[in-house]
Amino acid sequence: MGRRAVAGHPQGLKPNLRQQVQRLYHCRFPVDALITSDLAQRLVGVARGLGRPVSVYVNRRGQVIQVGIGSPQITQLSPERLPRQAAGRLSGIRCITTQTGWEIPPTADLVTLARQRWDALVTLVAPQNHGFMGGYVAHVGAQPEAPWWVSTPLSGAALCELSFLQGLATWEADLAAAETEALLQPDPQRVVLVAVFTGETATTEDRCLQELALLATSAGATVVGQVIQRRAPRGGRVVGAGKVQEIRLLAQAQAAGRVIVEGELTPAQVRGLEGELGVVVQDRTELILSIFAQRARSRAGQLQVERAKLEYQMARLTGQGRALSRLGGGIGTRGPGETQLEQNRRTLTQRIAHLERQVELLRDQRDRQRSQRQRQQIPTLALVGYTNAGKSTLLNALTHAAVSTSPQVFATLDPTSRRIGLPDPQTGEVHTAVLTDTVGFIENLPPPLLRAFRATLEEVTEADALLHVVDLSHPDWPHQVATVTALLAAMTPAVGPMLVVGNKIDALNAEQLAQAQAALPQAVLISAQESRGLDQLRPAVLALIQALAS
Repeated sequence: MGRRAVAGHPQGLKPNLRQQVQRLYHCRFPVDALITSDLAQRLVGVARGLGRPVSVYVNRRGQVIQVGIGSPQITQLSPERLPRQAAGRLSGIRCITTQTGWEIPPTADLVTLARQRWDALVTLVAPQNHGFMGGYVAHVGAQPEAPWWVSTPLSGAALCELSFLQGLATWEADLAAAETEALLQPDPQRVVLVAVFTGETATTEDRCLQELALLATSAGATVVGQVIQRRAPRGGRVVGAGKVQEIRLLAQAQAAGRVIVEGELTPAQVRGLEGELGVVVQDRTELILSIFAQRARSRAGQLQVERAKLEYQMARLTGQGRALSRLGGGIGTRGPGETQLEQNRRTLTQRIAHLERQVELLRDQRDRQRSQRQRQQIPTLALVGYTNAGKSTLLNALTHAAVSTSPQVFATLDPTSRRIGLPDPQTGEVHTAVLTDTVGFIENLPPPLLRAFRATLEEVTEADALLHVVDLSHPDWPHQVATVTALLAAMTPAVGPMLVVGNKIDALNAEQLAQAQAALPQAVLISAQESRGLDQLRPAVLALIQALAS
């Protein structure tokens, strides 16, 4: 019998090692057991001689149909060689591989197990200078939230005593029962989050993922899973090939129709990921733009959101095929005409210019309103802070307004101004001011939104003073304070004096409240939802107004 092909990386083998690998094709595995001790010792002996993992693929008759040098992810069978490919059934192939440590089998191998629907993945553990000591058994999971199941570490004796046929019957029955879930159509409102970190702390990672999940939820989506890569992307890719497989498998199992990536992607990266995953891919900037589009109610807000979206699209306008072909010029004109891509870019440029003029009219209108207040010598106060800090709730509590509030990010886009009367307890005189609710800030706010909403943000820079509302119930509120402070410092012209207002103390215990008071000694701590602390806030605001007049 001639030599049979060896999958993976068989290059450079010495003749005696190549012969040992070829002899594995002649092994007969038991039908009713996963592995025997003799076969396990033989496999790990070959792997030790090679200095590399060995993977063997066995059908249900106990015949070896493929031998590979390398991990299961590298040596996997081509799809056409899988005997059974019907939905809801296992493939009829089990993979037996080797490794030198007791670490759990790599995710890439488990993804391959689930994608090829092997009967089982048996990982034999043989530490350096030791023989076969035990291993792991993994099989395809029946539940969408658990695409695979991995055993605890098993001794060699326990592994060899497992009944393969009994386990196989149970696994296939569970898989068939769950087939209805597997046939769910992808839903674009079910999303998988993807984040790439390169040396960030665990606190930073948690903060980024929690904020991305909050953004997705605020956009009306349901987060069904997340995938994290902790190394820098290579070759223009967003994530590695193994992570792409993991994301695709998770999206399929959870019927997710959309993947949201933390950070900003290039058009090529979006197209590449969508081609590999078969679902819609969004980056963080596009997600925030979609939230703004949902929240915009006034004409002014809609103009500014459309302006930001068009600028985002302009930077990502690309073409291929017919989009790069020339449009023929009319009779009597010269030249071949412009490409479809050039025409699209010109159309967007014209629309952006039109929106710019509309936004300028909006700025003029607000300038006139501010000038009128200045003539009447009415001081203006702007509520600023991180998104979802409770600014609108505080406006309602202080002015008895009826501004819509919601525990979601960017619930307020359009600035709302209300007059507030502040009685002086010493003279009885009532001082009047205008309190303006503004759009919330967020870390890494997309530049197109900053530019498009400059007319709205002028309410901050033109205000006489600011009330910086801080959500003290957020676990990382100091970072939010730093983010808002940095954004305010970058604004021109410089913002006015500021009073810090710590909100949501109703959600704090005594220890957390004491820590907040120590960290913000000059702040006024309140609960806008329960109207607690407002009696202390009003005199502080009055003192701020009087300081402006002096």
